[in-house]
Amino acid sequence: MIILVHWLLTTWGCLTFGGPYAWANFTILALGVWAVAQRDSIDAISMFLGGLAATILLDIIHISIFYPRVSLTDTARFGAGMAILSLLLKPASCCLVYHMYRERGGFLGPSQEHSAYQTIDSPEVPAGLYASQEGKGYTPQGY
Repeated sequence: MIILVHWLLTTWGCLTFGGPYAWANFTILALGVWAVAQRDSIDAISMFLGGLAATILLDIIHISIFYPRVSLTDTARFGAGMAILSLLLKPASCCLVYHMYRERGGFLGPSQEHSAYQTIDSPEVPAGLYASQEGKGYTPQGY
């Protein structure tokens, strides 16, 4: 739903703002389509989230520089209004996409989870390493 709403607003926003505005927003919407298609991919949703956040700043800059100040036609006014509405909805979209990012297992910052995988350099010995061998008469060296 997020992609559909932003696609529609971006299409209407392109009536007034073209070029870089269209490229930035449609590229991010393509990342959104990728994130929907790859439901298990954390990379896809994180790139979509980062792109949405980046386009907030880019849209502010683009709209403020290229807003038509003279001879505003009804079409230009409508296009500018839709681009501004899209910009206003993007923070809410970022919150929703961040929620989806967390559901897929993504995190921002150091991970608090510990996996069963241990590196070779790990000084920790798994808890049940000698448990099965003790019953067979095996004693580790040093005991």
